[in-house]
Amino acid sequence: MDFELSEEQSLIKDSVTRLLRAEYGFEAREKHRAGPLGFSETIWQSFAELGLLAIPFSEEDGGLGAGPVETMIVMEAFGRALVVEPYLASVVMAGAALRHAASPEQRAAIVPGVADGSSRLAYAFAERGTRYDVSRIAMEAKREGEGFRLAGEKTLVLAGDAATGFVVAARTAGAPGDASGLGLFHVPADAEGLTRRGYPTQDGMRAADLTFAGVFVPAEAVLGDPEGAAPTLTRIEAEAIAALCAEAVGSMERMVGLTTAYIKERKQFGVPIAAFQALQHRAAEMYMALEQARSMMYLAAMNVASDDAAARRAAMSAAKVQIGRSGRFVGQNAVQLHGGVGVTMEYEIAHHFKRQTMIDLFLGDADHHLQVVAAEGGLDEV
Repeated sequence: MDFELSEEQSLIKDSVTRLLRAEYGFEAREKHRAGPLGFSETIWQSFAELGLLAIPFSEEDGGLGAGPVETMIVMEAFGRALVVEPYLASVVMAGAALRHAASPEQRAAIVPGVADGSSRLAYAFAERGTRYDVSRIAMEAKREGEGFRLAGEKTLVLAGDAATGFVVAARTAGAPGDASGLGLFHVPADAEGLTRRGYPTQDGMRAADLTFAGVFVPAEAVLGDPEGAAPTLTRIEAEAIAALCAEAVGSMERMVGLTTAYIKERKQFGVPIAAFQALQHRAAEMYMALEQARSMMYLAAMNVASDDAAARRAAMSAAKVQIGRSGRFVGQNAVQLHGGVGVTMEYEIAHHFKRQTMIDLFLGDADHHLQVVAAEGGLDEV
């Protein structure tokens, strides 16, 4: 199979790599994190100017009309640099909701702001009782006149404290556990009755908990069928997993590079520790784990747009299993081969390992997705 990038894809890769190399060293990242939003608005606008925020949207909606491979290229580069800007939350997850559920009129009103960086959306779906199953969503959206009244709480909304608006999943009918009866709603951050509590996460990102105290949503803010959003929720999850796989591979690649450079420089008994055969074997095993993860990243990118829901779910879960396992193996060995410095927050490796851990846990860890693959009968049909 040909994995060569097209000319346009190579240009995207070169552009984002140059930008991050110039603006996103480890020290610069810490400066960006210390800002009032937890990321750099200047960098966010640079992403917009490069067209990165417009990548997944159709040209008719003001985007570039690109696809999963282009998103993979961007997220892999972001993983190498440990980017903290809310690309996953706004462009990938909330963007997927707009692409798959919003009407042409809604997309015309919302997408241009996302693409030019003036609007930052966050996807609010998780609740304390949902764990990895969105059918357990319990937050109510009761019909009132021509709109809906939202009441309940959302937790761990990525980049929710800096968002200008939210795509909210809520239940319009049925009971928690029912696949039907779910809807998606576009809610501005300043909506009456909406409060949020922001906080930092373990990996250097930020999130928020949201409380909806009778927030009214007009009919024009309902994205798609108010009772039939379940297929869209599964597509959002799949696209987020594919993007996370690419980010994880970029981060693993950086860890392997930092570790091999370190053991070539660190000396013991008067020679670089890379001269010891046991450490050579360990470095080789790290590289093998990275390449296994990369192959599954490609699998995810190639299958995320499939219309076969079962095959798509199996492919995403299989990729998530390998990403979780490889990320843990590479991270643990990178820390061990660095010695004491590997666990200090003053060194880059520790931050990569934290991000790998959070990627594994988000949207289902390796153990959870292994059960999903088994339930789907493996990958024979992918």
